[in-house]
Amino acid sequence: METVEKSIEVNVPVSTAYNQWTQFEDFPAFMEGIKEVRQLDDTHLHWRAEVAGKEKEWDAQITEQIPDQRIAWRSMTGAPNGGVVTFHRINNDTTRVMLQMDYEPQGVTENVGDTLGVFSRRVQGDLERFKKFLESSGHETGAWRGKVNKPGMQPRQ
Repeated sequence: METVEKSIEVNVPVSTAYNQWTQFEDFPAFMEGIKEVRQLDDTHLHWRAEVAGKEKEWDAQITEQIPDQRIAWRSMTGAPNGGVVTFHRINNDTTRVMLQMDYEPQGVTENVGDTLGVFSRRVQGDLERFKKFLESSGHETGAWRGKVNKPGMQPRQ
């Protein structure tokens, strides 16, 4: 497993940054290579993306969600991956969004890309586009304020 850690300061309140991040179906608007994210229920997502020139699909489960603080997830199918995004109040109008992702590159192309830092740069670019996406409107496109606790998570299949 490889780990990428990135952060960015967004000029919106914590609740605005958090609320936007819960709008998973908007991810294709700012995440490179993401073609579609469908929210199947409160804790399950289906992803479709282009990775290293190939279309891939996988399902993920939200394993922990605490409003205005953190969202953690892990893949249920497809290449192993998971992570956590946390939201930190800098002041009333500024939030630090910190993202940690663990993933397992699949195949030669992904391993070479990983060695060259392609994934790390993509994640940083995604955060920069998230900042621009959110700051350009100044408000979130929606919100889900529910809480998910780790004890309810199910094992990876």
